[in-house]
Amino acid sequence: MAIDILIAEDEPSILESLDFILRRAGWSISAVTDGDAALEAVRRLKPRMLVLDVMLPKRSGFDVLKQIRASVDTRALPVLILTAKGQQQDRRVAEELGADGFVTKPYANADVVGAVRQLLGENGRTP
Repeated sequence: MAIDILIAEDEPSILESLDFILRRAGWSISAVTDGDAALEAVRRLKPRMLVLDVMLPKRSGFDVLKQIRASVDTRALPVLILTAKGQQQDRRVAEELGADGFVTKPYANADVVGAVRQLLGENGRTP
């Protein structure tokens, strides 16, 4: 089955929450917990989009984003960045690296679902 959304998040409670709300909204989900695994899963699974935490073990979300944008095969992949509240610098760096959207933690479930719908071009309808 094709994967709609790959989640790269190392905090178990946040990963569980994202997995739950995105599955409930109707998308198929796969998840990884470090930056190296995120890059490998993007290549192998070819998800429709990536939800990417900035702070990941092994390789940061910024490094992952930089690698994704550098590859012809993945440069068009929509990437939604998760940043901690108040990290304006993270947001600026992510924008410069080509992030498509942002959600600040802690987040409202509706904000995450809305951002995913927007990046997948599914405004106003369920997947």
